[in-house]
Amino acid sequence: MREDLTKINNTTYSLEKIFPDAQDFLPLLGTDYVEFYVGNAKQAAHYYKTALGFQSMAYAGLETGVTDRTSYVVVQDKIRLVFTTPMPAENNEIFEHIQKHGDGVKVVALWVDDAKKAWEETTIRGAESYFEPRTEEDKDGKMVKSGIKIYGDTVHIFVERKNYNGTFMPGFEKWVSHYNPSSVGLKYIDHMVANVDWNEMNIWEKFYNETMGFANLITFDDKDISTQYTALMSKVMTNGNGRIKFPINEPAEGKKKSQIEEYLDFYDGPGIQHVAVATDDIVHTVSEMKKRGVEFLYVPGTYYDTVAERVGEIAEDMKILKEHGILVDRDDEGYLLQIFTKPLTDRPTLFFEIIQRKGAQSFGKGNFKALFESIEAEQARRGTL
Repeated sequence: MREDLTKINNTTYSLEKIFPDAQDFLPLLGTDYVEFYVGNAKQAAHYYKTALGFQSMAYAGLETGVTDRTSYVVVQDKIRLVFTTPMPAENNEIFEHIQKHGDGVKVVALWVDDAKKAWEETTIRGAESYFEPRTEEDKDGKMVKSGIKIYGDTVHIFVERKNYNGTFMPGFEKWVSHYNPSSVGLKYIDHMVANVDWNEMNIWEKFYNETMGFANLITFDDKDISTQYTALMSKVMTNGNGRIKFPINEPAEGKKKSQIEEYLDFYDGPGIQHVAVATDDIVHTVSEMKKRGVEFLYVPGTYYDTVAERVGEIAEDMKILKEHGILVDRDDEGYLLQIFTKPLTDRPTLFFEIIQRKGAQSFGKGNFKALFESIEAEQARRGTL
């Protein structure tokens, strides 16, 4: 007899190891922050506050003694986003990154108990160093950071905070603003999806498995993720406690240009395609984001004709889900609700996913076809399909 899905609670992740195949030799405690290199950090921070409900947290710039960049940090529950723009300086890698990729994710920072050990464990296994362990300090204590390079120009920075009590990190001051829109209910980063080049997915699966101690949670081939015109393949990598999950996509042969190929063309290489953020009430979150100007992808109305048969009973009102374009899928452990924004940048590259897990540990395989057909419709409008 099928479990009563209306009684399943929203998924939470503790530090307990739940994926035994992950070696977890670092280990990772969670996502510390995500840093975007952008053309205008002040405007980007304002947009994320206004449209996605983030709050002012910290600032770094000329006033704090930082001369080569300006950064604004925003926060919502456990999510910290950093927006950084370059100041005039010689050999400024931030400027070069923006010129090549447009606005996009540079840093996926991972919270660890020992940043020196994390750097040693990964580099000894073949990771290329971004920078060696270093200690930064101010009146609020000491912080240790280290970094490794991953796909494209993206990096992981390991952050050790146990001896630091400041607002964010040395070089930053508290950002006090009279403008603080209310939260839209985003809780934490559920997963972050990378797009890599042709035939590189297995290379990066091996990297996360052998160099970072992750396990392969799920594999999707081009039969799982395909439409009449396009296809892609994906492998989902997770750390032991499930707090850090990185699906890795690569293109597959199709009749037309896939969304992955479009991303690689416009981002000019591999990088983070989307950030999936969790909510406990997706209807409220999406309603609020729409009021604030965020645009979402819409699937055909016929998608909802078979949802009840495919998913079974759920707690949410199907009419309201259809009104907002929220997708539903289930696995053996429960169900999930998800929706995807249109690109949040001028280039058709970075977007966000809003997800509510009611027990499900999967990624919406039953929604792939409808979702990718809606993406193809947007590609056709852009002339890039």
